[in-house]
Amino acid sequence: MKCKVCNKEITGRKDKIFCSLRCKNDYHVTLRKVTKDTAYPLDRILHRNRSILLEIMGPRANKKIIMRSELVKKKFQFKYLTHFSINIKGKTYYHLYDFAWMDFSDDEILIVRQRKQWIPETSVL
Repeated sequence: MKCKVCNKEITGRKDKIFCSLRCKNDYHVTLRKVTKDTAYPLDRILHRNRSILLEIMGPRANKKIIMRSELVKKKFQFKYLTHFSINIKGKTYYHLYDFAWMDFSDDEILIVRQRKQWIPETSVL
């Protein structure tokens, strides 16, 4: 078997994939860097979109209908979301972390904040 990084012959256990600790570390450092370089720009867009929704909703509102142009003016990027779901009426909710939005019409958008229920820990005596 050959090392995954430097192609040296590996001695020892049959399931080893690196010849040394250095090769193993180099492999994982490179893997993390490639992942970070790919994920960071996308993460920035998602967080910016969430900040825009938070600014519009304020700290207390759970639902709000706004004009699409208001989001466009703030440079909200509609194609970036964390997931989507379809309700029983067939309408699509686009989720972004703890917010969701749904198109009411070509002009109006419903924004919903999804609050997580806080469940206190039970103490065991």
